Amino acid sequence: MRFVIVTGVSGAGKSTALKMLEDANYFCVDNLPIPLMEKFASMMADMNAEEIRNAALGVDVRSGQALDELEGVLDHMKQQGYDLEILFLDACDQALIKRYQETRRNHPLAPRERVDTGIRLEREKLGFLKTRADYIIDTSQLLTRELREEIENIFLKNRKFDSLMVSILSFGFKYGIPGDGSLIFDVRFLPNPYYLDHLRPMSGEDAEVFDYVMSFDAAKEFADKLEAMLRFLIPHYIREGKTSLVVGIGCTGGKHRSVTLAKEIYGRLKGQIGCGLRIEHRDLLKDSIRKKY
Repeated sequence: MRFVIVTGVSGAGKSTALKMLEDANYFCVDNLPIPLMEKFASMMADMNAEEIRNAALGVDVRSGQALDELEGVLDHMKQQGYDLEILFLDACDQALIKRYQETRRNHPLAPRERVDTGIRLEREKLGFLKTRADYIIDTSQLLTRELREEIENIFLKNRKFDSLMVSILSFGFKYGIPGDGSLIFDVRFLPNPYYLDHLRPMSGEDAEVFDYVMSFDAAKEFADKLEAMLRFLIPHYIREGKTSLVVGIGCTGGKHRSVTLAKEIYGRLKGQIGCGLRIEHRDLLKDSIRKKY
C-alpha cells in the first residue's frame, strides 16, 4: 500500500490535493490526530487490497502541540516498513496573502494579527516536514488543472518527479515588471507588429504575428541563446532545490513580441527539461479590455 502524507502551508492547496487523490481512488482522511496515525496506517494495510490500495492523510498546523510528536511518529513508521511518502504544498508569501484576502479568512495561527505573521509562524512549525518531503509543489503560479496534472504524474503515472516548476511568462513593460520574476528578458529590440495595421489587432497567439516576429534572424538567435541558457541553468536550480522559476519575457504591451517568444521557448522546452513547465500571458488581453471603455 502507498501511504501519502499531504501537508503544507495554509492556502497552498492541501485540501485541493487531498480531493484530487480521493478522485484517484486514494482513501483520504484529513486532520487525523497524530497519535492515531500509525494505527490508521496499520488498519489500512490490513484491509482487503481490492478495496483500498492506497491511502492519504492530511496533516497541518491544526494538530497543535501534537505536531511536535510527528517527527518521532514518522521515524517509527519508517522503521516498521511503511511505504511512507510526504507531499508538501507550498506557495510564496505574496500568493498566500492574496488568497487569504480573496477568501476573507484569518490565518489559523494569527486570527487577530496580520496574515504574514501567521505565515511566518507556520513556516517555522512545518519546516521539518518540508525538509523531509519527497515531493514539494509550489502552487504560487499553478492553475487547478496544472496542480492536478502534477499530482497525477506523481501518484498515478509514477513519473520521475522534480519539484522545480518553470513558468514562461510574457508581459508588457508598460504594466510593470512581474514581481515574482526570477529571470527577466526584454524583447523590445525586435520589430514591433503593432506598427503594421493588419497585425495590430492580433497577438502572438495568431500565426500571422508569430511568423512575422520569428522571421527575423534576431528573434531566432535570441530564442537559441535563451533556450541554451535555460537548459544550462535548470539542472543547477534542480540540484539547489529551487521549486519555482519564473522566466519573464517582456515587450511594450505584452501582446505581440513577448507572447511570440514565450510560445517559442515553451515549445522548445516542453517535455525536454525533466521538470514542470507552464506558460502564461499576463497582459495579452489588457489592451483589448481597455478599448471597450
